[in-house]
Amino acid sequence: MIINKKPKLYNLYETKIKLIILKELSLKNFMQVTKLQKIVLNMGLGEAIKNPKIINLAKNSIELISGQKAIIINAKKSIASFKLRVGMPIGVKVTLRKIKMWEFLDRLINIALPRVRDFRGILSNFDGNGNCSIGIKEEIIFPEIDYDTIDKIRGLNISLITNTKNDKIAKILLKKLGIPFKK
Repeated sequence: MIINKKPKLYNLYETKIKLIILKELSLKNFMQVTKLQKIVLNMGLGEAIKNPKIINLAKNSIELISGQKAIIINAKKSIASFKLRVGMPIGVKVTLRKIKMWEFLDRLINIALPRVRDFRGILSNFDGNGNCSIGIKEEIIFPEIDYDTIDKIRGLNISLITNTKNDKIAKILLKKLGIPFKK
């Protein structure tokens, strides 16, 4: 019998954070409170043009980090100066929603980010539509990655997608969830 437990960060959001945001922004209804919709992990691999085997290594590592099957992204345009052709694999991505999203965010905040050397917080990189992007320079900050099994340290992009179009409201939500922004 499998019991589907809700992640602790999700429970914290539902019980306390929603109420705090409701009062702080003086909203009338709980349905107006912004929420996290999805998290997208993306790894661009320009060196895959010369060495296509890199794609499988990156796919395996991003699957370990996310706990979900990743998809390979192919080039949409040909660029002659980069020797890139349409349909060549150049990246890997995975989209997390619901329980896996909350579990990943909890691991990112409490385990991975504190492992970054000289970490002083995340730059607030918002896109104007309430979405935050975080650039990670080393994938080895995640404990799921075994340092001996990787051939090269690669970075990845983490996009936190909210349901609001306002960056200030999205930043309030992410701060309350525990994302450490630079001051």
